[in-house]
Amino acid sequence: MGRWYRRLNGNLFEVVAVDEERSTVELQHFDGTIEGLEFDVWQGIDLEPAQAPEDWSGSVDIDWQDLPETEIPPGTGWQNVLGLIDRFD
Repeated sequence: MGRWYRRLNGNLFEVVAVDEERSTVELQHFDGTIEGLEFDVWQGIDLEPAQAPEDWSGSVDIDWQDLPETEIPPGTGWQNVLGLIDRFD
């Protein structure tokens, strides 16, 4: 579990669960779609091991514009943590 793979067509996914009792493997595609496969189908898929994507937001169904505003000025980020301390006292 937690391993990433790429199908030969380029689709990236992560194995998120293996259910031995039901003989199934659950996958989460990069876009967030969940798919369950039976063991025999899983073994017949042409795939290759892949690295986890750097941009994890593919599986999150939210745009940056939808995130709530914060009191931290844009561009401040956490690079200057000491400069933010006084703002939260």
